[in-house]
Order: sequence, then C-alpha cells, then structure tokens
Amino acid sequence: MSDVAQLNVSDRLILGIESSCDETGVALVSVPASGPVRLLSHALHSQIDMHQAYGGVVPELASRDHIRRVVPLARQVLSEAGRTLPEVDVVAFTQGPGLAGALLVGQGVACALGVALGKPLLGVHHLEGHLLSPFLSVDPPEFPFVALLVSGGHTQLMRVDGVGRYDILGETLDDAAGEAFDKSAKLMGLPYPGGPHLSRLAAQGREDVFDLPRPMLHSGNLDFSFAGLKTAVRTHLVRLGWLDALPPADDADAQRVLADLAASTQAAIVDVLVKKTLAALKNTGLKRVVVAGGVGANASLRQQLNQACQRRGIRVHYPELHLCTDNGAMIALAAGMRLQAGLAHATHDPVFHVKPRWDLAAI
Repeated sequence: MSDVAQLNVSDRLILGIESSCDETGVALVSVPASGPVRLLSHALHSQIDMHQAYGGVVPELASRDHIRRVVPLARQVLSEAGRTLPEVDVVAFTQGPGLAGALLVGQGVACALGVALGKPLLGVHHLEGHLLSPFLSVDPPEFPFVALLVSGGHTQLMRVDGVGRYDILGETLDDAAGEAFDKSAKLMGLPYPGGPHLSRLAAQGREDVFDLPRPMLHSGNLDFSFAGLKTAVRTHLVRLGWLDALPPADDADAQRVLADLAASTQAAIVDVLVKKTLAALKNTGLKRVVVAGGVGANASLRQQLNQACQRRGIRVHYPELHLCTDNGAMIALAAGMRLQAGLAHATHDPVFHVKPRWDLAAI
C-alpha cells in the first residue's frame, strides 16, 4: 500500500478516468505542491445517440461502449497534452457511485495502467468530482461555501469548508431534480435525455399556465422531494388526454399547451432549488454558493439564482458548461485536490472494488 500524500507532489501528473454511466471521460491534470490544479487536456465521448433508441441508459451497452472508447480517449488526451504514459504519476478513476459494470471498466483500465507503469491508483467519488469541478473554471470559488449539487439521481445541499470537509444540509427523499426533469420529459414524449429537451421546449412556453406543486418548499428543512411533481405532470397529461397519445407535431395550439406544461414544470423545479439554496445560505451565514452537476447547466436555474444572489450580495460559481456533465477532468481534479490536502490514499495493488452506492459524507 502506498499513500499518495507521502509522495513529492510538486507538478505531479494525474490521469483521470470517468466511466460511471453513459459518458466516457479521460483527462490529464498537473498538480503543483500548492496552488490551483491545471487542466492540460481532456476528451469525452457521450453515448446519448446509442441509448436514445431505448429511452434511457442500458447498463450492458454502456459498459461495452466504455471498453471501446477509454483507451483511444486516453491516447488522444496524452497526445494533445504533449505527454506520454510513463510521465503519468497517478492514475485516478471513478470508484462510485454509478453503474457497477460501467465503473468496473474504468477501474479495470486504471488498474492495468497502474500495474504496467508501476504507478499508484486513486479511486475518486463521482459526486466529489462534480462538487469540486468549479475550481477548474475561470472564476473558481474559495472555501467555505454552500454547494447545490444537482447531478442525475442526486440533489443535495451541503456546507463545504474544504476538500473532504462536507456537511450535508439537505438532500432528496425520493426523485432528484434531474430525475424530475427526465421523467416529466418522458411523459411529454420528449427524446432521451429528457432534461435538456424539456428546457428547450420550456423556452417556448409560459410558466404560469399550469399550477404545479413545489414539494417541500415550506417543509422547514433543506430536504427535497420531486416525485410528487412528476405525478402532477402526469395528472395534467391525463386530463388533456395526452398520456398515451400525444398531440401531432403539426397541431400548433396543442404544441403551445405542451410548451406551457414544460415551462411550468421547469419553473416548479427551479423555484424549489433556488429557494432552498437561499435558505441554506441564510442558515449558514455564508456568502458564496457553488452549483455543480448536470442540472447546473440549466439556463433558467442560473438566471434566477444569479438574480436572487446578486440582490443579497452573494457570489455564485459554476463549472464551465462543458464540465457540468460527467467528465474525466473533474475526476482528475478531485484526485489532485485530495493529493494537495493530504487526504488521498492510493495503492499499487490493483484491487477491484467499485462502489455503485457511496455516500459522499462517508469519504
């Protein structure tokens, strides 16, 4: 067993591999002894086109596609950075949470590289990657801050005092915000992945037409629940007679109503996220917030949160749009920041131990 924190960390090169779901990401970062981690290059392959025919991610297909993509992406990243494999000091990979088979592909490749190169391996928590991803932006945050983590099946508010110092303030009790977007979009007949399609349709509609619930908005705590919102969307579609047979695309009046439903759905989700985040800021007394994860790319969320925080003198930080979804850069970054903080525990032993379910508070 070798502890990365005991290594000379000056200008270490970390190769990061992300394969938790339906995107294969590889990145290379440079990690100084102190100061910001620098992204040298990254590459990403999305499986959206492959999964669209099934209306969602097929785990077996996802795993097989990661096998095809990860090595060519690694070669591309090294070439673009002007570096070679022997120069890599640490190989980092997503250890969890995620799809077990997909995670095994990334860890398998990382272990093979570690053994071949004689370099240590470092497993990274997928959500910590998202949480720290704004540190790669042109406007990186400073600790401490409140974080709104909205990624896939996760919606959490937490106080972040430093790397590895996370205090969960609230989290979803059932469906997450991303699931509310995707499931509502599927009910409306929109293609996979539903969230971005719903947002584009919402831009054509009016958000005050349908009276949709804001679950747990007045719960007195910072937890979330979006399952009821999805049910409310379904109820409206039943009343419209569109649950099993959506209106034809050339029916302009019906399409306007569908756009109104999309806009109302998005408004309900965003309203809850913004108000709960403001409540977290008030409770903690902090004046800085980080928004990370795929839903963090939503334009309406950014606009409304920015406006609300500007009025209160609060700084808001986001990752760059291309780093909001799953990517290797955030995995390499998280590994590098843990290395700098002396919290990383790497090993030369190629132990296969993925964590499909992994509580961020437990790392």
